[in-house]
Amino acid sequence: MNGPLVARAVTLALAVVLAGVGGTAPGAPAHASVVGAATHTSTPSAVSNFTAAIDRLVELVGLAGSGILALVWARVALSWFSNDVTKKIQAKDRARDALIGSLLFTAAVTGLAWGLAHWVVTGT
Repeated sequence: MNGPLVARAVTLALAVVLAGVGGTAPGAPAHASVVGAATHTSTPSAVSNFTAAIDRLVELVGLAGSGILALVWARVALSWFSNDVTKKIQAKDRARDALIGSLLFTAAVTGLAWGLAHWVVTGT
């Protein structure tokens, strides 16, 4: 592959991933606060700390997974739009493999989330 083209694809993939990062500060509510509303300065409980930690962990796993999948699909896209016929044939095989990998990865992540939720609710 062409080096500058790969660098551009990786930069684009990272920009897409990092565009989803940001928003609110850790522990802050996702909704906008009303100006002049009373704020609560109570100490967070252990349950809310645990919930915030789990939410942050799930967010980080999702971001890492989306970055990995973006890189996999960027490689497929670079081969797919090539002028070389053999690269297009390879891209077809890579697209199939990337789709299967994406489905397996999604199943693994959602299974992890389900198992974690089951552990929190039932304690087993």
